[in-house]
Amino acid sequence: MSEPSYIEILDGGAEVIRWPHKHRLPESEIVAFFESRRMSFDRWSSAAGGEFTVHSHSYRKILFCIEGDITFVLPDQNQEITLRPGDRLSLPSGIAHRADAGPEGVTCIEASA
Repeated sequence: MSEPSYIEILDGGAEVIRWPHKHRLPESEIVAFFESRRMSFDRWSSAAGGEFTVHSHSYRKILFCIEGDITFVLPDQNQEITLRPGDRLSLPSGIAHRADAGPEGVTCIEASA
C-alpha cells in the first residue's frame, strides 16, 4: 500500500490513517491488507444519514471507508472523526463510539482483531 500522508493518534488509543491521494484506494488492496493478516472482514453499506447508536466491541475494530463518508463520535474522549474514501480507523476494544453515514451514504470494509 502507498504511504499515508499522516496518522492521527486519538485519546483512548484510537488511530486514524488518512489516504493522501486523489485516486481511490483500490478495494483489492484493502482486501489484500486483511487477507495478509489472516483477518476475516465484511463489506457493508449504509444509506445517507444512517445512524449507529453508541456501542463498544470486545475486540479491536479496523475499518476502511471505501465510498461516501462516515463520522464516528467517541463520546468518552469528546472526539469526532470523519472518514472519507481510503481512510482507515482502528478502534481499541472497549471504546464507546457511535457513527453517522454522510449525505451520500457510506460503504466500508471492516475486520476485528
